[in-house]
Amino acid sequence: MNGNLHEECGVFGVFSSEIRPVAELVYYGLYALQHRGQESCGITVNDDGIFAAHKDLGLVNEVFTEDVLSGFPQGKLAVGHVRYGTTGGTSRANCQPMEVNHQKGKLSLAHNGNLSNAYELRSRLEMGGAIFHSTSDTEIIAYIVTQERLKTPSIEVALSNAMKRMEGAYSLVLMSAAKLMAARDPHGFRPLCYGRTPDGTWVVASESCGLSAVGAVFERDVLPGEILTFDDQGVHSNMEHCGRKEKSVCIFEYIYFSRPDSVIDRVSVHGARKNAGRILAKRHPAEADLVVGVPDSGLDAALGYAEESGIPYGIGFIKNKYIGRTFISPGQAARLSQVKIKLSPVREAVEGKRVVLIDDSIVRGTTSGQIVSLLREAGAREIHMRISSPPFLNPCYYGTDIDSREHLIACHHSEEEIAGIIGADSLGYLPMDELKNLIGSSCYCDACFSGHYPTSVPENTAKDRFETRLSQRRKGV
Repeated sequence: MNGNLHEECGVFGVFSSEIRPVAELVYYGLYALQHRGQESCGITVNDDGIFAAHKDLGLVNEVFTEDVLSGFPQGKLAVGHVRYGTTGGTSRANCQPMEVNHQKGKLSLAHNGNLSNAYELRSRLEMGGAIFHSTSDTEIIAYIVTQERLKTPSIEVALSNAMKRMEGAYSLVLMSAAKLMAARDPHGFRPLCYGRTPDGTWVVASESCGLSAVGAVFERDVLPGEILTFDDQGVHSNMEHCGRKEKSVCIFEYIYFSRPDSVIDRVSVHGARKNAGRILAKRHPAEADLVVGVPDSGLDAALGYAEESGIPYGIGFIKNKYIGRTFISPGQAARLSQVKIKLSPVREAVEGKRVVLIDDSIVRGTTSGQIVSLLREAGAREIHMRISSPPFLNPCYYGTDIDSREHLIACHHSEEEIAGIIGADSLGYLPMDELKNLIGSSCYCDACFSGHYPTSVPENTAKDRFETRLSQRRKGV
């Protein structure tokens, strides 16, 4: 609960062999994926080739009221999206899914991740006459797929050709007039899986918790580089792009982004976080009376630390579950003032105690300092902070809103200095060489910690690169 780190979004898709209220399925799936994005959401339903869409800024239950849901037609296909913008501003133009009408039909697209070559692709498209209405990477993908579709015999071939032009992270669902498609980039940066409900409806989701929410049984993860097509003949797999790149699933999906009840690439998120806590207990032990986690992503690691160390596990904070979207604030002052609204320390549990405090990360350090201060005010005698990830030292180009080293506290201070800044008695990070022990594999991306990027570093890395260009164009620069 670092207060500064967010991931881009979550996607959800449905293909049914019979006409049914598919918008309701997508609604519940998006509700389960709400943690992946709280800025905006959207649903597109395919009613026999006619697309009906609704999207807006807000949480799923805010945007999709009973009246809105009842206004959707029934259909066989639908796609949905929840968004937190890492590239592209907070505006309705950037809401997804995005719809495209072209000479050979139409498509609706929802995307999770960031293209590392987005700036180059968009520049080429604009020089070719493309007109963009949003500032997100998703519209670039939609343009490229459309370009390829106009010169290929099928949407499957078009998507495969488009993948040859795109670099970086993209897990996406795409709906044409008759088919649902799912694709994961060859590195597999972001998760994507699919399953089936008891009545035979196919469901695609960013995380397995989205499948469970609609009663779908998990089939398997979409493989890195794989394209799946769902139609009336069943499920078809195109593995043309599989194995061409080294698998590099984002390790922070396990540390923070994903819900603990999800399973990604056969690895339990809950289990990975408990492993992190166990490792911290071995590598950074502390003389303490209580282990507490910062809700929510620090709780599983705290449990692992307690089990390994023998120090009792306790509830140190109560999280306000009703703050809603208003908690996501653009200014640092607003973030600080709202920490107390989001978290309340349990004085009876921590007063007079030596506390081991577990959190998933420290980005700027300001929010961590506020959380430590809350425990001090509640009477904690000592606070030993343990972080279930290594220090953030580098920007991420694959869907996390860290675009420079400027505000990363670990780039400018030692661990001892950071402990002093945030007010902790001691500080310990998860060692880099232990990351593989979280998931039992070395097939992950840790570029935000190590600086070793699976793709080439983009030429323009600013999060607002497209907004800046749009603003200059409007001013005639």
